[in-house]
Amino acid sequence: MPETALGLFPDVGASYFLSRLPGFFGEYVGLTGARLDGPEMLACGLATHYVPSTESEAGKRSDGWTVAALQSLKKASPTSLKISLESIRQGRLQGIGQCLRREYRMVCHVMRGQVSKDFFEGCRAILIDKDKNPKWEPSRLDLVSDEMVKRYFHGVNDDGWTDLQFPIRSNLPAAAMAKL
Repeated sequence: MPETALGLFPDVGASYFLSRLPGFFGEYVGLTGARLDGPEMLACGLATHYVPSTESEAGKRSDGWTVAALQSLKKASPTSLKISLESIRQGRLQGIGQCLRREYRMVCHVMRGQVSKDFFEGCRAILIDKDKNPKWEPSRLDLVSDEMVKRYFHGVNDDGWTDLQFPIRSNLPAAAMAKL
């Protein structure tokens, strides 16, 4: 999940499943974009089984994860870090439907570029020019105001915009409908 490095946020329901990981592990994964190996996926509940590819795989783990995490955070878009953290925290109290609806609102704001153009800058720096040197705006966490963050979580103020709608499915059990 390298979304914050692109100026985006963990989407497609990630705020739902990341928010349910033990402790603050989901926030760590969502903000740093850390890639989890088999044992880590098993330990945090994202996998039910794991088969090592080699016997020596267990010995490869280094203690440099804190350095790598800090490097990832320093490279990421400050705006994306703040909206990602808020999204994961809101996801703790929401069902999957609410999470998907919120993430839809967020991506609509990202694509409009009215609050921040970091996604376009991240794509330029990482995918197009490949200079890996995005110029985030704002450039520091302390410059991203709470008001800027809140704007991502509201509907788009445009007459042609509609919120995410789920199809009506009468054949679902009540427990499933409650999650939407």
